[in-house]
Amino acid sequence: MTRFTAAWRHGDRLFDATIILAALSVLLLVATIGYELWQNSALSRAMFGWNFLFTSDWDPALEQVFGALPFIMGTLVTSLVALLIAVPVGVGVAVFLAELAPDWLRQPLGLLVEMLAAVPSVVYGMWGLFNFVPIFVKPLAQWLNQSFGFLPIFAGPVYGPSRLAASLLLAIMILPTIAVVSRDVFRAIPPAQREAALALGATRWEMIWQVLIPYGLSGLLGAVILGLGRALGETVAVTMVIGNNLDLSASLLHPGYTMASIIANEFAEATFELYLHALIEIGLILFCLTLGLNLAARLLVWRVARRAPQEARA
Repeated sequence: MTRFTAAWRHGDRLFDATIILAALSVLLLVATIGYELWQNSALSRAMFGWNFLFTSDWDPALEQVFGALPFIMGTLVTSLVALLIAVPVGVGVAVFLAELAPDWLRQPLGLLVEMLAAVPSVVYGMWGLFNFVPIFVKPLAQWLNQSFGFLPIFAGPVYGPSRLAASLLLAIMILPTIAVVSRDVFRAIPPAQREAALALGATRWEMIWQVLIPYGLSGLLGAVILGLGRALGETVAVTMVIGNNLDLSASLLHPGYTMASIIANEFAEATFELYLHALIEIGLILFCLTLGLNLAARLLVWRVARRAPQEARA
């Protein structure tokens, strides 16, 4: 038996080569997407340069007036508000499912939360447009305007479809993902951590807040990353409830646009090359924004995970 045959006999080299090839294929796919977006937005980049990011004008009828600022702002605002709502609620649901729920309720409730994560976005969009916005969002917006209208984020006339509607719907859509992943993080924490805290006289709340959450913080941040990724790229549901209006107002009660929704609305109507390249450049910006935020979040997770063992030893 030759040395080559012996090396491949048990499949270790073949397994390693397959895993490496799979990892490289993912990197190649990401690089290919970025390259195609870059190449197919060349005309827009050459004509507008960096001003494309800071210009609010968008008028395809004039054929040379394009700017992405309203769409970038709309994407960031709706995603941030959705995270501010979904993260505490999602982590709270996870704590209840993993630590507090009775046995007869834990499994069916957990299954229901998992099913919510699998609902198609178009279903959320239809429900949001015909039920959620008129029944809940519009009365809430009116109350916010009447009570806190002196604040810029709640100023101006009240509409049904708005950035607030898109943010709340996004929060509902990403909440199951954050809750399910966070629940699994809590379940993965060794029981000895709970027993040690309770043995030292900690209450159940102190055990959860001061032991479990810090111990599983890197995993919880991973859940937030997954929610952020869906919030940034969500298209159909947001398009149906955000109002699709070029509005740079700071108010959440006004209609707006996101980068995904402008592409979905106008890509089929791009009748000349510059218009098409401008939409593709918006896709490139969304791609870079999503990639950059995820890399920054992964770095944060790595730093938190690296610090945790050091604190544990101290």
